Amino acid sequence: MERTSEPPTYLLSRWLFLRLLGAVYLVAFASLAVQITGLVGEHGIMPAGPYLEWAHSLYGRDAYRLLPTVFWLDRSDLALRVVTWGGAVLSLLLILGLAPLALLLVLWVLYLSLSVVGQDFLSFQWDVLLLEAGLLAVFWAPAQWRSRGRERAPSPVARWLLVFLQFKLMFLSGLTKLLSGDPTWRHATALDYHFETQPLPPWTAWYAHHLPGGVHRAATMAMFFIELVAPWFLLAPPRLRTLRLTGCGSLVLLQLSIAATGNYGFFNALALVLCVPVLDDRLLRPVLPLRLTVRAGVSPARRVILQIVGPAFLVLSLLSLGREIVSTLPRAPGLGLAIPWSDRVMTWVAPFRSFNGYGLFRVMTTSRPEIVIEGSRDGEHWSEYEFRYKPGNVTRRPRFVAPYHPRLDWQMWFAALDPEGNIGWLESLANRLRAGTPEVLALLERNPFPAAPPRFIRLMEYDYRFSTAAEWQRTHAWWVRELVGSARL
Repeated sequence: MERTSEPPTYLLSRWLFLRLLGAVYLVAFASLAVQITGLVGEHGIMPAGPYLEWAHSLYGRDAYRLLPTVFWLDRSDLALRVVTWGGAVLSLLLILGLAPLALLLVLWVLYLSLSVVGQDFLSFQWDVLLLEAGLLAVFWAPAQWRSRGRERAPSPVARWLLVFLQFKLMFLSGLTKLLSGDPTWRHATALDYHFETQPLPPWTAWYAHHLPGGVHRAATMAMFFIELVAPWFLLAPPRLRTLRLTGCGSLVLLQLSIAATGNYGFFNALALVLCVPVLDDRLLRPVLPLRLTVRAGVSPARRVILQIVGPAFLVLSLLSLGREIVSTLPRAPGLGLAIPWSDRVMTWVAPFRSFNGYGLFRVMTTSRPEIVIEGSRDGEHWSEYEFRYKPGNVTRRPRFVAPYHPRLDWQMWFAALDPEGNIGWLESLANRLRAGTPEVLALLERNPFPAAPPRFIRLMEYDYRFSTAAEWQRTHAWWVRELVGSARL
């Protein structure tokens, strides 16, 4: 194992990390900009205005603290467009390296504002992961308008917090799968179901689903090793560079494998970006031959801020990790293990959505219910609305769409798993379709009623499964579906 006494530097690491984070912010803002009015606009599915009015009527002035958002000032469609497209422009400036500290702070505020009014449509783990990474990046960014090749030395405290965020994300992802008690993870059979039942499978998932069960089990065990063991390598001391590089490479391989068989918005890209702070300049210089020099150390004022913020953020990150573990235990037997004051502390910082626990697919879905929306003008003849990316037409080839995140298509997956729990926005969606609302129809692939909207809307619940190889050869259908039930809205 390689050991070196040379003190590592992280100028190139920070340079690359901030620009890649800017690219993730750009994808997040731009993909949201083309959907935002249909989701939470004035004529959207869950309008931001009435939501904030409801919150104010319920909490009074406390609503401003519980729901921190710039949209308290203006909830119009214009404001939503200005914030989303403005965030995209600022992300481009961050990629160019202009005023990174100031831009990161503004981007964090804008994305937090959108997450608040986005409600269910911005409640995904990569949304809060972006907020957490974005807030930590503020403290790692150089406080200057433009580097011109000379920058202050990166803060080791801020870098370490970013590395710990990657550790927390990956380690919790593996640990919560085991602690949940889900039998498919315990018996390493989860991948027998995952490729078929994940929210938006691409066409590669069809092939992965039909791999032998032994391959699925081997891949599951490899995943557990990467998520449970490799994150510890990231915390190795700088002299054990090879060990840290091994951990980083393992996580990169896992994320590329997930991205090759699934559509998870910008999650995989962001998880890859979080590997960069692990890499020092010696590792990056052969592929990033920039000439950056240290202008000076961390400024005295910033050193004082980091001496306060660093320990506080570390405690909050540890508390979020512990709470996630405790809440994952079956029947929550570990609640008594929680630190008595931790709930109060985490409740106080919860509105900022920047200190989180993580754990995708801790309980594997083993079947695929799917909601298909149909409309009718006379109540007898029904036509199906086609979504852009979620399963519908069984002969349509499943698509790659990441890093773009089609939020309505994703929410339809959750709605199929729990229709009653999602009935509020499903009814609102049905009302918008009956009204022929252009902003909502723009979120769909095909409107079967171009001349005039339907009078009736119903939800058809199907059970979907991937076709077998023999079925595909005969019908060229990627899916086989069976009607389970229906309900009018």
